[in-house]
Amino acid sequence: MTNKGHAVAPGGITPIQQMVSSCSGAILTSLLVTPLDVVKIRLQAQHNPFIKGRCFVYCNGLMDHLCLCENGNLKVWYKAPGHFNGTLDAFVKIVRHEGIKALWSGLPPTLVMAVPATVIYFTCYDQLCVALKVRMGDHTDMAPLFAGAIARVGSVTVISPLELIRTKLQSQKQSYRELGACIRSAVAADGWLSLWRGWGPTLLRDVPFSAMYWYNYEKGKAWMCKRYNTTEPTFAITFFSGAASGSIASIATLPFDVVKTRRQVELGELQALNLASCKTSSSTLSVMRRIVAENGLRGLFAGFLPRLIKVAPACAIMISTYEFGKAFFHKQNQLQPGNS
Repeated sequence: MTNKGHAVAPGGITPIQQMVSSCSGAILTSLLVTPLDVVKIRLQAQHNPFIKGRCFVYCNGLMDHLCLCENGNLKVWYKAPGHFNGTLDAFVKIVRHEGIKALWSGLPPTLVMAVPATVIYFTCYDQLCVALKVRMGDHTDMAPLFAGAIARVGSVTVISPLELIRTKLQSQKQSYRELGACIRSAVAADGWLSLWRGWGPTLLRDVPFSAMYWYNYEKGKAWMCKRYNTTEPTFAITFFSGAASGSIASIATLPFDVVKTRRQVELGELQALNLASCKTSSSTLSVMRRIVAENGLRGLFAGFLPRLIKVAPACAIMISTYEFGKAFFHKQNQLQPGNS
């Protein structure tokens, strides 16, 4: 039975409630994880000062964003003065001298895309997983793998052109009011497909990550529920299942993350020089070869520990908050008159 005509999914909640749950999880994840990346970028800027036209990757716990360094502007957050002797020292000094809000520097503009992308991704995953389980018969345990991969393709396809345009606006110092003109100029110069430049490398990293993440998460959650003799997963079960599955997926896809980041930075710097239409964008394979030639096979696994430290808590916070929200709405729906 349903209440007020809303379509309730087999999981006991509506798609709107799934979207609210994922939005809450996305915001909480970004608030808790962003300070780690802000401190990392400040430490990077201290050791290797950012110069005009160079790019760096900013992560708010939900997705990576490309930031272009501004020249001569000492007021930007990543150029704020300060000498840090390590991560903990940076946390303390940033809060003491710049205020606690400085730990979330640069966050608001990135949430404009990161939150909708996360909402699309998680809601599509749940809907697809339910639909696939109905159709897969004896192979329902593979539904999370396929649902995760398909949902990620959808969300990357929607967000890729928006992120490319955001970087272009930043490089040309344009406001969002000039968005239409920016899109028209990009399409006129290089065609519609140019808006999805960088889509391939992103898929190579994110689709295998999502497939492995959801498969291992659902397996891990079911195993822990059985071990602790509970039919409903607790917050701790979803938290640790999310952290473990996120860690496995991040390690397995690390080479693609290294390649994607290299290409993303190179493309951003070309845009800053108005050379984005030039045929200088390398293929994924050629970038891999270049990395191996420069740094050996070890180069494909550069940043192993920082990525693990970033991804594991982000996955744990996001999925446990999302599952908590869904459980809350499910309970509320059960209490509604007319539901059975």
